[in-house]
Amino acid sequence: MKGTTRGRRSGRMTGAPSPWLVAGAVTCGLVLATGPAAATQETAGQETAGQRAPAAPCVSDQLIANSAERIGGSSQVRITVINDGPEACVLRGFPTVALAGQGSPDRNKPLNVVRQGQANPVQLAVGGSASTRLTFTPVLGEADGYCASGAEPTVAPSIVLGVGGGGFQLAPDDGGQFALCGTTVRATAFRGSGP
Repeated sequence: MKGTTRGRRSGRMTGAPSPWLVAGAVTCGLVLATGPAAATQETAGQETAGQRAPAAPCVSDQLIANSAERIGGSSQVRITVINDGPEACVLRGFPTVALAGQGSPDRNKPLNVVRQGQANPVQLAVGGSASTRLTFTPVLGEADGYCASGAEPTVAPSIVLGVGGGGFQLAPDDGGQFALCGTTVRATAFRGSGP
């Protein structure tokens, strides 16, 4: 049979290919498989499997936040931010917090944020929301109140929540004020809380 005979003709082997030729063909095939055509196939495969490129980080211009919702008494508030579009984004980490008056949010007094829990990326579709919970050291007693540490209580009509490279000036949802002892606030990492 012609394809299986081994012999010499004109100083060359005929029939079986040389191991060097096989190795060269395999190598060229691998090089070609990693070129643009292979990248196109991989991308097409990912798109058909429903995988998309990761969303960009959320920026304050695409987020909205309306108020600080009191929970569990006067020393805790939940703040929810909503992705107002135009695209999905990823929210990471913890907020910054500052006390502010009723004027410009730039005139504020930053608080030390004690981070609680582990921060994981939160994928926010357009209309999706994420929230963080803030806990202040409470003011004790009635009326003027007092701090267990002996320090003077601090009262402010608003806070500035720093997220996505910007700040949101927020008042409590009950129309009251923020009252706290010291200069520290505990904050949870953002967690998904909506569509």
